[in-house]
Formats: sequence, C-alpha cells, structure tokens
Amino acid sequence: MRFQKLMLWTLTATVPLTARPLLAQEDGAYLYKTYCAICHEATDSEARAPGRSVLRQMTPEHTLQVLETGVMKTQAAERSRVQRRILAEYLSEKKFGTVPPDIIPRSAFCRNAGAVSPNAAGSAEWNGWGVTITNTRFQPAGAAGLTAADVPRLKLKWAFGYPGATTGGTQPVVVGGRLYVGNAEGDVFALDTKTGCIHWNFQADAGVRSAMVIGKAADGRSAVYFGDQSANIYAVDTATGKLIWKTKIDQNSRAAVTAAAALDAGRLYVGVSSREESQVDDLKYPCCTFRGSMVAMDVSNGKVLWKTYTIEGEADQVGKNSIGTQFWGPSGAAIWNTPVIDLKRRLLYAGTGNNYSVPATPTSDAVVAFDMDSGKIRWVNQVTANDIWNRSCGRPNIRNSFTCPDADAPDVDFASSPILANLKDGRQIIVAANKSAIYGLDPDSEGKTLWQAQIGKSRNGGVMWGAALDGETLFAANQSFDAKNPDAGGGVSAFDIANGKTIWSVPPPPCENRNSCRPSHAAAITAIPGVLFAGTWDGRMQAISARDGKVIWEYDTSREFQTVNGVKANGGSMSNAGVTVAGGMVFTNSGYSHHGGITPGNLLLAFSVE
Repeated sequence: MRFQKLMLWTLTATVPLTARPLLAQEDGAYLYKTYCAICHEATDSEARAPGRSVLRQMTPEHTLQVLETGVMKTQAAERSRVQRRILAEYLSEKKFGTVPPDIIPRSAFCRNAGAVSPNAAGSAEWNGWGVTITNTRFQPAGAAGLTAADVPRLKLKWAFGYPGATTGGTQPVVVGGRLYVGNAEGDVFALDTKTGCIHWNFQADAGVRSAMVIGKAADGRSAVYFGDQSANIYAVDTATGKLIWKTKIDQNSRAAVTAAAALDAGRLYVGVSSREESQVDDLKYPCCTFRGSMVAMDVSNGKVLWKTYTIEGEADQVGKNSIGTQFWGPSGAAIWNTPVIDLKRRLLYAGTGNNYSVPATPTSDAVVAFDMDSGKIRWVNQVTANDIWNRSCGRPNIRNSFTCPDADAPDVDFASSPILANLKDGRQIIVAANKSAIYGLDPDSEGKTLWQAQIGKSRNGGVMWGAALDGETLFAANQSFDAKNPDAGGGVSAFDIANGKTIWSVPPPPCENRNSCRPSHAAAITAIPGVLFAGTWDGRMQAISARDGKVIWEYDTSREFQTVNGVKANGGSMSNAGVTVAGGMVFTNSGYSHHGGITPGNLLLAFSVE
C-alpha cells in the first residue's frame, strides 16, 4: 500500500500552492522555449528528451514530480517552485487536480500476498538480463514451455498498468511463479505470473532501469537485487518486499545503474553509467567529471569488494566555456550493460560508452575484460577511438572544443551486453554489438577482433539494447530510422558468429495506415528454439522464424488496455527491455518515451496459449 500513500501524499502536498496565483499562460510558453525546447525539440532523431506529444500525455502532478525529484531535477534546479508548476501545467496542457491520480485498488493485491508460490521449486525461470551468465537471451525449450508451433496461438492473458508512468518497465524477471519488474518512477513490483495480482511493491529512491536478479542472501532468504538511477544497489526480500540492505556505489551526482547486475558465487558485478552527457546543453554546467566503473559486491551485506574505473585518474581542468564555466576531463566511458561472466578464464566482459569531454581515452567505445577476483583490467579492445560526444554536439551555439571537438563524433558506444558463445570447433568467441556494428572477439587473444559486421550507419542505428544467440546464430535488431523514408528503416538480421556473415535480413513491417509509424526494431531481441521475438518503435510485437526471418505472429500493443490492477494504461513504443518467455508464458513491456520513442505508454502484457 506504500505506493497508494505516496500518490495521495504527493497530491496533498501540492494543494496549498495551488492557491498562489500563477503567471499567464504565455509565461509557460516562454519558460519552455527558453529552458526546455533546446532538448525537447532537438532535430536529432535520437534526441535524449521526450517531445511535446509525450509530455502532453502526462499529468501536471507527474511532470512536477519529474522536475522536482526525478530525472529532470538538475535541469529544473534554478527554476522557482512557481515556474516549475507553470511548466508542469503548460507541458501537460492540464490544470493541477483535474486528472484523478492512479491509485492501485486493494483488489489488485494477491489474497496470499505474503506467501511464496507453491510451485517455486523447479519452476521455469528467466533470471537477470540475459537468462544466462553469458547473456545469450536464449530460453531453451524446457524452460520456455513454448514451441514454434505454439506461438501463432498466443492470446492475451492479462495486462498490468504502471501507475503515473509514461514508459514501460524493466526486463521482466520470472522466478518461482512470480514476475519482478521495476520502472522509471522507482516502483518495483512482484506480480503473480498467472494472474498479474500484486504480491508486494517497493519504492526505490530513484527511477529503476536495471532488470532484477534473484539469488540467496546470507541468512538463506531469497533476495531480489537491482540498481537505481542514483547509483544505489538494493537487496529486497523476494517473499515480502522488505529492504535487506542498500548501498550507494558511486558518489558522482550524475552516476546511475542502468543495467542488471551479474550474479555468481555470492557476488554481484555491477556496471556504473551516468546521465552527465545529457547535462552539457546547460552553459552553467561544469562538464564533466564522471567516469564509468565496474563494481563487485558481497550479496550478504552490500559491501563493495572492489571497484575499477574505466578511466585511470580523476578528471582535471581542461578550460572554460564562453561564460567562464570550468570544464573538466577526461570523462565518460560509462558501462551501460550487464557484464558477461566467463568462469573458465575468471573474467568479466563489458562494453563501454563514449567520452564526454577531452581528452579521449583508450577505454571508451571498447570491450573491457576485468579480473573477477581482483577487478584488474586484463585487456581492452577499443573499436572506435576519439569518440567524444554529448548533447551539446548538435547545438552549434553552445558546442565547444572541450566537450565536443568534433561535431560529427559518431556516439557509437556499447549499450547492449556482450555475449560469450561456443563455436563448433571447441573455441569460444565474444560477440559484442554497438550502434554501428557487431564484432567477433577472441577471448584467448586479449579480445582481438576476428570479424566485423556493419549493421548501423550512425548513432541513430545499429543495436541499441541487445541481441540474442541461438547456438551459432546471432539475431540482432537495427533501430535505424529515416522519417523521410520510414519504410526503409532498420529490421532484423541473423549472423553466423563463426565469421560474421549475414544469414538472412528482413526489413521492418510496412507503415500502411498507421497514424504514428516508426517501424524499425529497437527493443532487445529474445530467442527460443525456432523463434525470436522483437518489438518496434511503433508498438508492434513480432514473433519471427529463426530459420528465414518470416513473421509468424504479430500483436499490436499500441492501444488502451483493461488492466488487472485498475490503472488506466496504454501501450506504445517498444524499446529497451525485450520479451521474457518462461513456463509457457510470454511477457513484454509496451510504452517508451525516451531515445526516439514516439508513443509513451505504461503497460506490461502477459500472453499464453489457450
């Protein structure tokens, strides 16, 4: 019930201020144009801020929360409370108190909310981001409980709405008959897989982007581990939703945990990312001091065992901008993805992001191998050098040589997780995809590049969130999109991991008569024997034949749904988290309002064969 109380408190807390006179409606337009439009109306199709059509669908209460305690807190810090309220009403085109808050009714909670599912032992699972510690995103037949012949008969079983949200949740995790999922509002839910009823919900300090991973705590209890956008890592009791411990693993004010942790032998391995590159459009912001890192933690108490930065040494002064703001560097090389655990070599493999400011470093846009026991970096393969990029690069009036020496910097970081795979001849290979290409790397030769396959043409294309591996075939989605020619966007391709050659490639579905069309595939790919699941920017969930790329089932999620928890909900753009398949059921989020999303939404869907 904690969420209900929170929503009521938020609404009540804002009431006294409504009596204060707000400025004229024209002032909302002025504030937006002066302080917001530079990001929210960016011409770059991968703009890092939602457009007006997305903002219009929020309530003013939700928008105010985002401005005051959410992801836009830094940008809104210099606006007065009155100005923030004016912006909230202007952007939502609604008055405070005119839209009833989403309060989850008591009936949405399971009657046996405190009980563990009786079929917990031995039940089918999807645990963590990639199912396996090698991040294959492939669910074998036994755990999937679903065959290629079954897929065309999938029917909607239930729908769940995320309260007050405009983006769906994290990668759904299924363990012991329960589904664990978080969202950008900081809500974490444990749901019954069969009915969608709520066993418990937990409120994190900040938004949650990372998938959950389930394991044993020190006292033998089962715990769910996850991170938030303020770089906190949590351990929560899977049975009750009670906090076991919480640890902040990075003190940088923009540090965040985006990807799921990897879990092995009582240790969590967590990559640290950052929102700092999106702050640089503010001339007063002293860019940039964040540096990515890999952290090892003891699951029993949350203690940090080791922490290794991807950039050696803290940032130093590099110069000042046009208004005298001090700039710093080097910075960046964030880790956005879940690392691979290589038990044979006792190594972790993770991809890094671009640099945010000068000087460039040899560890950005790279695959990095960390020693599992000590954290020492064993080797680095940098596939793109001198990629210094942040949001100022597309804004000539504020761009400078300290934060963006090259306006055409590619921004082709590794957002998706690497995969460790076995070849027929007994060798192993690391397959890593970024926003430009897919690389085959040799783990026995310090990550030497064996082959490269082009998949994207710019920062707006390529693999954004994740590929899937079925044996020796890699399935990857290309998020490329050209508004002038939407039917020519990125589709899905299959690659032979032995040599990187394309086996088949299919285009995105046609726009036909859709009002909002962005048909390229952005969500992470999921595979089961004979089938892969993919989602498009405009909300189409597709099941595709692994043999030839033909679509064998499609479901349009971009509409309103009746939900089991009584929250008004609709689907929309499908990005970030992919499909989860376990125990004969298919789960997917729908609705995404960032990084190119065209339709916001707040939906979790569950399918099964009738």
